[in-house]
Amino acid sequence: MSDDELCYLTATEAIARFKARSLSPVELLQAQQHRANQLEPRINAFCNRRDEAALDAARKAEQTYMNNPGQAAALEGIPTALKDEHNLVGEHITQGSWLLGEQADTANAPLTQRLLDAGAVIHARTNVPECCVAMFTRSPRYGVTRNPWNPVYTCGGSSGGSGAALAAGLTTLASGSDIGGSIRVPAAYCGVVGLKPSYGRVPESSMFFAMNHHNHNGVLARSVADCALMFNVINGPHRADPSSVKPRLELPLQQAPVRGLRIALSMDLGFFDVSPDVRRNTLRAAEILRQQGAQVTEIDLPWTADVRKAFTDALVFPLGRLLEQLIEGREERASDYVRAMAAMARTISLDEHLASFDQLAKMHQALQDVFEQHDAMICPTLADNRWLAEGSDTPHADLMNAGMTYPFNMLSRHPVLSVPSGMASHGVPTGLQIVGPTYEDAMVMRIGAALEQELRWPQWRPPVQEPADALATV
Repeated sequence: MSDDELCYLTATEAIARFKARSLSPVELLQAQQHRANQLEPRINAFCNRRDEAALDAARKAEQTYMNNPGQAAALEGIPTALKDEHNLVGEHITQGSWLLGEQADTANAPLTQRLLDAGAVIHARTNVPECCVAMFTRSPRYGVTRNPWNPVYTCGGSSGGSGAALAAGLTTLASGSDIGGSIRVPAAYCGVVGLKPSYGRVPESSMFFAMNHHNHNGVLARSVADCALMFNVINGPHRADPSSVKPRLELPLQQAPVRGLRIALSMDLGFFDVSPDVRRNTLRAAEILRQQGAQVTEIDLPWTADVRKAFTDALVFPLGRLLEQLIEGREERASDYVRAMAAMARTISLDEHLASFDQLAKMHQALQDVFEQHDAMICPTLADNRWLAEGSDTPHADLMNAGMTYPFNMLSRHPVLSVPSGMASHGVPTGLQIVGPTYEDAMVMRIGAALEQELRWPQWRPPVQEPADALATV
């Protein structure tokens, strides 16, 4: 196999080759390292590479497959990129900010430790917007991360480096987190798969974020099976997180057909203005599911634009105040959008924050009415996918208008899988969200696998253009 072919192997394919001794973990890692040497100056997906430590880990995995293949762990030898939010002993987690990262981590995040215990080769940390609060990836510390499909446009955020690295063939698996769409937005922009599990499935180490029901740790990968494989490693209860769910869930890697499932289609969730490209690709995905025997019915979900204010009042009220404390007296070192979110928090009263729960109750009731008649719901991930790579100083407003993700951080017990749905006219992928009933994570994987069977996105390859080459497509 060529280096390019190796770089785009799925984890399940790579493990099968490791076990057959037709591929070494060292060969796979070195192919991706070589590719990163070529492409990283253009894409900027990584904020830190761990080349030597990763090679040592890959060599150990190689010896395991050579001498004791029955002892290989679930992710033994698989190159895995870690979002610059998930702690790793000895590393400086900065979240793209000059105001963080002064002290090296002394403990691994639960997610990190589980990856290491499963034999994953953590070879890089991926770029994020400062403090992970934007749906593009630009930070004062590490600059702009670009979309491998068309570098004029963003790769999404905040797990943008993870999505870009997967799309460019720089890693096999990647971690992410999602508080308003931060896994699903990059998955859509980059043409990969992103799972926001049900709240509490994957434990958190920070008590602030463990108890914030908007927040989820999760997975980005190139296939649904890979998503399930990594999820099976990182989910389950943990003593650090009192909200973590028992028992641990094991998702199948091979999914049942969708024949007979009842699936609702909401094109706009009641209040989004959906672009023609996104609408076309969403309808095509619905038709694929119908051809596979599912009953897909378009519905009118009675949500309104009031959801935008409710999300803002619920999340920005505490998060913006946390940012305000971080930047106090050092505002000139913070990004424009972090300063904007801190200022926004001061405009939200306690009464408005509490009132957001009334809107949440209305949203919940309307969605439960849908699930009384359907097994799942599908909708676009993004209403439009034309954010430029550099982003803006108003990322929250941009998210409110285009990110069809945040309602499901409010209704966080619903698992959501974002899968590719096609390509837009400017050469950037579009995404489809699959929303499951509360805590029925297996359902979204089943539907995602059915779409993958037809759309075959693990075989998609971006052109990885030079930034100047794509300027004419804006």
